Amino acid sequence: MGALSPYWGLYLESLGYQPSEIGLLSAIPMLTKLAAPNIWGVLADVSGKRLSIIRLGAGGACLLFVGIFFRQDYTWLIVVTAAYSFFWNAILAQFEVVTLAYLHVDPHYYSRVRVWGSVGFIVTVVVLGYLLEVIHIRYLPLMIFLFLSGIFFTALSLPADNSSKSTAQPSASFLHIVKQPQVLCFLLTMTLLQLSHGVYYTFYSIYLEDHGYSRTVIGLLWAVGVIAEILIFLKMPLLFRRFSLASLLRMSIFLTVLRWYSIGWFADMLWVLGFVQLLHAFSFGVSHAVAIDYIRQTFEGRAQGQGQALYSAVCFGGGNAIGAYVSGLIWQQKPLWAFGFAVLVAIVSFLFSLFWGGGQSDYGRRSI
Repeated sequence: MGALSPYWGLYLESLGYQPSEIGLLSAIPMLTKLAAPNIWGVLADVSGKRLSIIRLGAGGACLLFVGIFFRQDYTWLIVVTAAYSFFWNAILAQFEVVTLAYLHVDPHYYSRVRVWGSVGFIVTVVVLGYLLEVIHIRYLPLMIFLFLSGIFFTALSLPADNSSKSTAQPSASFLHIVKQPQVLCFLLTMTLLQLSHGVYYTFYSIYLEDHGYSRTVIGLLWAVGVIAEILIFLKMPLLFRRFSLASLLRMSIFLTVLRWYSIGWFADMLWVLGFVQLLHAFSFGVSHAVAIDYIRQTFEGRAQGQGQALYSAVCFGGGNAIGAYVSGLIWQQKPLWAFGFAVLVAIVSFLFSLFWGGGQSDYGRRSI
């Protein structure tokens, strides 16, 4: 992600693709996320072999990504991106379940485990930002392939998990849980929140480069956001004890509105960009931690894997895909309007969050 999110758009731009084409190519991994996590989630819930699913996903993504080295025409890139991302999207939702199964009676440590993904992102985005000042961006796919290979080999090293034990517990019907108004309201709120992120993940680096910032500075700005994310992950147990899930989510969405507005209208002011990147701690960090905890409490037993997959597919997959594609279309008219679109969508997300009760995390009832 440290290679893809900040630099993939710049790579596609270097190949001569237009904003609408960049938007579609960036949306494809999110579109496959609509189906892939649910398919893999069902397989994992039925078989109980989540680590095997993770390894298969990592290996398939690594193998299929190789196709990008043969051709870079538009149709071929669509095919390769769809193929490798279908397997890549098998990994995260199942790894969330495996992690929570390892933690078992100490799920409040989830954020402290998740923080290492943020550390990896920071190292990658800063180092690549510097390297891409020295070497041509056409080498980016090679770097991505090396990271995918690393995911595969580290997945092989993981010990057997006990997630199958949790999925064997009796639970309410998955569809029965999803149909609950509070759950539907939550999914809609989170989908709109992620939709507003589409322009950021797809065009933020391009926007900054158009405003004269170097790739080193762009990489550092991405890193600032993830450093803030790390710090908030470490403090999530404390926040969960003091605030309700609904309060945390609403505060995060409100700050997300401020973030997109500031990036769009004050891009020439580096100190503003640096400050609002700190808000990534809320627009992603807090909102994601809230979502994982709510899904964990709401989808129990055999529904756990499908619940995590549904959140990954609908909210991240559907939301980001639509956001990336629509922002690409708007970007061709005027880049600033794309950030205006993000502000509007985030406001609508906030309004829907007012109807979500949320509740208190059971972390608040633990001694942390």
